[in-house]
Amino acid sequence: MKTILISFMVMCHTIILAQSNLTGKVVDRQNNPLPGATIQLSGPVSQAVVADQDGKFNLTNLETGEYMLDVSFVGFTKFSRKITIPYSGELTISLKDNVYLDDEVIVTATRASEKTPLSYSEVDVEQLEETNMGKDMPYLLETTPSVVTTSDGGSGVGYTGIRIRGSDPTRVNVTLNGIPYNDSESQGVFWVNLPDLASSVESIQVQRGVGTSTNGAGAFGATINIETTGLRKDAYASIDNAFGSFNTRKHTLNAGTGLLGDAYAVDVRLSKIYTDGYLDRAYADLQSWYVSAGYYGKSSLLKFTAFSGQEKTYQAWYGTPESRINNDEQGMIDYINRNGLTQAEADNLLNSGRTYNYYTYDNQIDNYNQSHYQLFYSQDIADAWLINTGLHYTQGQGYFEEYKADQNLSDYGFTGPDFGAGVIDTTDLIRRRWLDNDFYGFTLSAHYNPNQDIEVILGGAWNKYDGDHFGEIIWAETTGDADIRDRYYDNNGLKTDFNIYAKGTFGLGSSLSLFADLQYRGIDYTLFGLDNDGLFLDDNYVFSFFNPKLGLSYFLDNNQSIYASYSVGNKEPARSDIIDNTTGIIPTHETLHDLEIGFRKTRSRFQVNTNFYYMNYRNQLVLTGELNDVGASLRTNVPKSFRSGIEIDLSYQANKDFTILANATYSQNIIDSYTEVIYDYGENYDEYNRVEREFSRTNISFSPEWIAGATLRYTPVKGLALNWIHKYVGEQFLDNTSDETRKIDGYYISDFRANYSFKALKMKSIDINLGIYNMFNALYEANGYTWGFIGGGSEVRENFFYPQAGVNFMAGITLNL
Repeated sequence: MKTILISFMVMCHTIILAQSNLTGKVVDRQNNPLPGATIQLSGPVSQAVVADQDGKFNLTNLETGEYMLDVSFVGFTKFSRKITIPYSGELTISLKDNVYLDDEVIVTATRASEKTPLSYSEVDVEQLEETNMGKDMPYLLETTPSVVTTSDGGSGVGYTGIRIRGSDPTRVNVTLNGIPYNDSESQGVFWVNLPDLASSVESIQVQRGVGTSTNGAGAFGATINIETTGLRKDAYASIDNAFGSFNTRKHTLNAGTGLLGDAYAVDVRLSKIYTDGYLDRAYADLQSWYVSAGYYGKSSLLKFTAFSGQEKTYQAWYGTPESRINNDEQGMIDYINRNGLTQAEADNLLNSGRTYNYYTYDNQIDNYNQSHYQLFYSQDIADAWLINTGLHYTQGQGYFEEYKADQNLSDYGFTGPDFGAGVIDTTDLIRRRWLDNDFYGFTLSAHYNPNQDIEVILGGAWNKYDGDHFGEIIWAETTGDADIRDRYYDNNGLKTDFNIYAKGTFGLGSSLSLFADLQYRGIDYTLFGLDNDGLFLDDNYVFSFFNPKLGLSYFLDNNQSIYASYSVGNKEPARSDIIDNTTGIIPTHETLHDLEIGFRKTRSRFQVNTNFYYMNYRNQLVLTGELNDVGASLRTNVPKSFRSGIEIDLSYQANKDFTILANATYSQNIIDSYTEVIYDYGENYDEYNRVEREFSRTNISFSPEWIAGATLRYTPVKGLALNWIHKYVGEQFLDNTSDETRKIDGYYISDFRANYSFKALKMKSIDINLGIYNMFNALYEANGYTWGFIGGGSEVRENFFYPQAGVNFMAGITLNL
């Protein structure tokens, strides 16, 4: 025992001796200190600190070994060098003035920083390169806190969505280089329109809650701020190919000139993605391109960026009946009888299994093209001011085509033919419902940063949306007085969105920082013309919002801080909230009061971010659980509701080879009082009675109490990274009644990812990637909807779900030339 004790004491003494500190100072070429410079040390352990007012820094508890030291400061060239620990003496790092204005200045106005008292996560280009093998952007962000992802087709390619803190995609604000991306009318985000966007992304910041003032619609759950490809000083080219389950394949060509003439650079990308999908016929045929050209001066930046996506996606939004999910044959027969399915439709349901897709018409597709054009100019004025301007134009055009059986011609404004035996007033037909829209405007911001204690941003934007909605009959078994491509509805949505904001952080002594943010936003939205249900639209909605935010950050030392903020957000209803409203009551705007309290700590091996939030809503638009006739979720205002939770996000580096990344969210999402509306059609289905049911303290739909994830990362040899990824999502209710018969069960899935990078064949590198998804073959559903009615003396309830793929894989190889 004595021998063991002595050995233990010697081992502890050895460990203590093996730990060292690294102290230093960051200065400019004139030996002036650079307070606020970021010092990052990567190696056996990783650590990051910020230089103090004298430019000094101290990294503690470092193990013996070789490290990479990176030092960066806005306006200066990044410093990188290898360093061996222990290091004797103090290190003085002299940064050179940056010869070029960096692309990052384009997004500075809309991003949070360490001094911002808000909850956020960041994803960089290296992380995206490891995970990007064809899945849509939501699936590349699913390891960030409080995120739930969904896929209509079940494979993560095509129509996908992301919910953050339970808020649906229309309440998550997305910007591309500071330009709004959410559709102005639906307020949704359709990632399928920009396939393989991740291959042209430099970095992503996800802000949870109201976040800082940004452009576009207000954030009621989160903001996803995306910066596309930045300046690469050296020429490059890469060929990326990946193949996997469901005949999925991804082909990407990336190339860039690097700096030409010390001032110019051009980047291009071509991409093609295809999958048969997990569900029957749920294929996605996607292609896209990206090009940017920039002038990079010492004090000015002029950059043009254009990117476009073309998608053809077979529709899978109808979902799968609950009886089919449960393989309940009698339940399926009852469903067939209740809903009057034809023999062909019944056979499809009974014989399809989990991959059932209601649609069988061979061209039941979405066909849509969207192109974005952005022009940015940034100018560094003197030493303290930076001006950013941006012009943008987005053009979208496309349709979804569908076969409809036994349709009343009168519903389309046509009269059927009379063959002598009476007028034929019904027919089978094929229709296309079109959207042809233009979105354009400008953004402007002025950044004032005279010293590390003061940073002020003045900004704003003006945007205009002009969207034409119309429907065409392209074939009919019986035409009557209709001609091909006759429009049976035609209406226009015109929306102007204007905002201005002023925000800043102000040092109050050496440890305290004040954050203030004031925004005014004005919206003018007009609807005019004939809608697809035959109703005439002639409406104008005007909103004016004031959104203040205030917070404090207290820095306990260079490695840990606490913060608190209080923010107000307001948001207007979306198009479907207005035109699909069946209550007769015009929906009103939402107001959110968001309290965030958090703690951040960084040590040599350990980093943790914890955050408490209380989001108190007035007139929140919550999902009812129903869908409209194009698969969009329906919503209704509820007077009082809240979301409250705790988020924990941490990383622990056990040794130089093994790292644990984990996050968890526990939340309560409650409506104080909810009125469910259901219609009673009477014993003989000849009545139309509105029935209201009152509920109190119910759960908000699609808002799980628990969301958790973890990644175990092992790097046994240089260039090889093995990741075991875990994700758990708790049960979610399909509507707001907390009815146990209307819910999505909780699920746990596990993925494995391997990435190996090496040099060979005179290439810069060859990267081999492997992903095994849902490796334990969990049978689960990530999304769904519900509807019901009373008729024939009983109540009918139909639940639908979106099954997700079982075990599947992707493998790829990237050649970096």
